[in-house]
Amino acid sequence: MHHYCNSFKSTWNSLKLWYYSILVLMAGYMKNAIVAIAAFSICLNINAWEFMVCLGFLVAACVRVSNELGRGNAEAVKFAIKTILGTSTSIGIVLWILCTVFRNQISYLFSSDEEVAETVSSLSIFFAFAILLNSVQPVLSGIATGAGLQSIVAYVNLGCYYIIGIPMGILVGYIADLQVKGLWIGLMSGVVMQSLILGWFLWKTDWDEQVRKASERLNRWLLKPPEEDNESPFDA
Repeated sequence: MHHYCNSFKSTWNSLKLWYYSILVLMAGYMKNAIVAIAAFSICLNINAWEFMVCLGFLVAACVRVSNELGRGNAEAVKFAIKTILGTSTSIGIVLWILCTVFRNQISYLFSSDEEVAETVSSLSIFFAFAILLNSVQPVLSGIATGAGLQSIVAYVNLGCYYIIGIPMGILVGYIADLQVKGLWIGLMSGVVMQSLILGWFLWKTDWDEQVRKASERLNRWLLKPPEEDNESPFDA
């Protein structure tokens, strides 16, 4: 299961990386493209720092939930979910506060350009909330994958990133002329929808039923030990 969770993490990383790459490409067609790309890339880098921590929670959630389901302990699954979500969200809240407080200074870690700094500052409230959302959404994906809902996670990720997030970014960024802010709003809309859908699925999940399903899967794959003969082969 640990190997499977790592494979899922790699695929999920690729989907998100392509998603971000498309948004950066779109920023290149904005007015004052150099500043737009620089500001958007700075926000993405800050977002990625926090996201690396949350990927660890994704794998931990996947492994812990699957192990407890295999052990047949639904209460331990619920406790693990609360613990991982609480820890990850707490980290997200701290980083959200830091990004909000230092919104006017944070861009100078990457650039001394005043125009870039001003653009990043105007985006700070959006990427601060994106950081908060990213502390929850990967954990939800890990929990759902550990519960055997990986097909649902795949469809939700594809739909929210590429059917909601990118079109929303185009609509708000280009048509509503919010420029880079519009792209970031599109990015956030995909993550918000992703979190809501996965959260709803997990809220409605009957964990006792998931324990039963996990037991059935184990019984299908586990080999039963051969029956011992009553007579010893050395008895002659």
